Amino acid sequence: MTEENVNVEAPQTEGVQLGLNDIATMVQIIDLVSRRGGFEGPELEAVGGLRSRVVAFLQAAQEAQGQEDVQGDLPVEDGDAEEVEVEGSAD
Repeated sequence: MTEENVNVEAPQTEGVQLGLNDIATMVQIIDLVSRRGGFEGPELEAVGGLRSRVVAFLQAAQEAQGQEDVQGDLPVEDGDAEEVEVEGSAD
């Protein structure tokens, strides 16, 4: 058996990009997994707390950037996914 030296280079990026749509998609994923029963009872408090903090951050960022109704990018295929409605953002 011989060992091969493999030269693997990391892709070069100009920096990590995370936008409000990505954050809205994260909320959609949390909601989708919750509806599908993906979390057990003891996990729900932590997941719900995280979701609340993410939604609050999303609201603040939307207001700071003068945006409204930032939508996530989760495709709707089987009726389980829905657009993120940021709580308390209605004027």
